[in-house]
Amino acid sequence: MDLFNSERVVNVLPYDGIADYYGRVFGSTEAAAYFDRLMREIRWRQDEVVIFGRRILTKRMVAWYGDNDYGYTYSGVTRQALEWTEDLRALKTTVEELSGARYNSCLLNLYHNGGEGVSWHSDDEKELERDGAIASVSLGAERKFQFKHKTKGQLVEVVLEPGSLLVMRAECQRFWLHALPKTKKVSRPRVNLTFRTITGA
Repeated sequence: MDLFNSERVVNVLPYDGIADYYGRVFGSTEAAAYFDRLMREIRWRQDEVVIFGRRILTKRMVAWYGDNDYGYTYSGVTRQALEWTEDLRALKTTVEELSGARYNSCLLNLYHNGGEGVSWHSDDEKELERDGAIASVSLGAERKFQFKHKTKGQLVEVVLEPGSLLVMRAECQRFWLHALPKTKKVSRPRVNLTFRTITGA
């Protein structure tokens, strides 16, 4: 891991919450090695969403891991957590040290190229700790990430570099939506790990 300088952490949100961007916290060689192993070893599956009662499979792949077989429901579908892999435990430990928070689960997303993204949403499901930290690690392709205030409509953009860390905290999920917009400029895959805390665990 790179020697980390806490002074470079920047809250990209102007008000109503915190989204601390740490920049690259893993060196390029280490980040690439994690990316390659996660691509091979994670039990990826197509994500499912329920729209108007219809179950639809997305091109994006997902995986859900945790301390226990926690159930996590979003987009109308419940997923059961798998047991941590060695790499996921190591990544979780590093992210906990940097962010000062503790996490008991991780949702991973695999975007094959810029044609896959995620529309506006908040991570505010009932299973998650209210106002708890959600730590997002980016590996693979660089992608643009967006925030939009729920009432004022203000837009904020940040480019998530490979090996970088973004931590959403405090009232962020209550006041801001976030999205990963699609783009034709990106042809390589990206793996995103979002460490979070399931309550009642």
